[in-house]
Amino acid sequence: MAEPAAYDPFDEFNRAQGMGRVRDPYPYFAELRRKGPVHRVPVQRLVGDHPRPPTMPDHVYMVVGHDAVAQVLLDGATFSSRVYAGTMGVVMGRTILEMDEPEHARFRGLLQKAFTKRALDRWERELVRPVVHALVDRFAERGRADLVRELTFPFPVSVIAGMIGLDERDHAEFHRLAVELISIAIDPLRGLRASQSLRELFARVLAERRREPRDDLMSVLAHAELDGTRLEDEAIYAFLRLLAPAGAETTYRSSSNLLFGLLSHPEQLAAVRADRALLPQAIEEGLRWEAPLTSIMRTATRDVVLGGVRIPRDAIISVNLAAANRDETRYERPDAFDIQRPQKPHLAFAFGAHRCLGMHLARMETAVALNALLERLPNLRLDPDAADVHVTGLTFRSPIALPVVFDPA
Repeated sequence: MAEPAAYDPFDEFNRAQGMGRVRDPYPYFAELRRKGPVHRVPVQRLVGDHPRPPTMPDHVYMVVGHDAVAQVLLDGATFSSRVYAGTMGVVMGRTILEMDEPEHARFRGLLQKAFTKRALDRWERELVRPVVHALVDRFAERGRADLVRELTFPFPVSVIAGMIGLDERDHAEFHRLAVELISIAIDPLRGLRASQSLRELFARVLAERRREPRDDLMSVLAHAELDGTRLEDEAIYAFLRLLAPAGAETTYRSSSNLLFGLLSHPEQLAAVRADRALLPQAIEEGLRWEAPLTSIMRTATRDVVLGGVRIPRDAIISVNLAAANRDETRYERPDAFDIQRPQKPHLAFAFGAHRCLGMHLARMETAVALNALLERLPNLRLDPDAADVHVTGLTFRSPIALPVVFDPA
């Protein structure tokens, strides 16, 4: 059945995440923190105008204090990731997202083979740089661009699709299906269809890689062994379904957020342009200031007291990474974007055993993109005629557009 002409999976997903509806959730997070690090909140407060997912209870326990968030993420025995089995597991299959130790560590070790420093250096040279510069080529002579639609949105998905080993002609479909996959809460049927379509897309490549491996992630998984046995096809499809949105959505949003922070603070952009050694701390500050994914979920395996609040067994816990990253007991002026602030580890990539597997890839991709813009777009600045450019969203956050002007090449 053909989709209506107006259907846009990316816009549908963004609206469901509060983009365009929730401008700034941080005052609410700060109000909660002032009252304590843990709160029982209605789920409707988190999903807004959209129906509460059927797997979600009426209330969840939101953790907003930095130390309490770190405690949850370090204690996988008490705060389990299995909650994802009933949500994303429905469309992804069984992945490391829902696994606890020791199973999680065994499977994660397989995937880490694709994210070694040697592998990342090769991906940067052979994939990330060519993709980024090819996109910049399209607008460098124009003197203006929307950096979201023309760079930060398309480049990470081309990178992860290339890493997997998909043909370039399949990249757009791969991106669409990845977004529809994680939209299961707002359209379960479409999410399930996307899951099956991704399986078919991956299957076309996997059979070939089992026969003739190449230097890509599909080949790594096709020939990896766990306890002496090769991974079954369905396990590989599950891991690849997880990497699809993880490799595209969060990096596009974190890169966009950093660019907005720098463009809206021209003196800080000028400092990075003059001294590229500031780029790593600018990337970390962007992640701390506006985490692309504000929260992740856990479930309590036993009755527990956290932050003075009793949490019953099997309760669902919303671990608010964004709120933790603006905890005033840890960071001075936490709402300010300041690349010169004293560096402290943030929680945008989570913490503990489930810390983001692709965090070094995401940092590298962002650095390549920003360096390309600084090298090729002189006098880069926000378009002075653009109205009210800002970061928006509740669960996923990023600017909808980044209209810029610059001196044409």
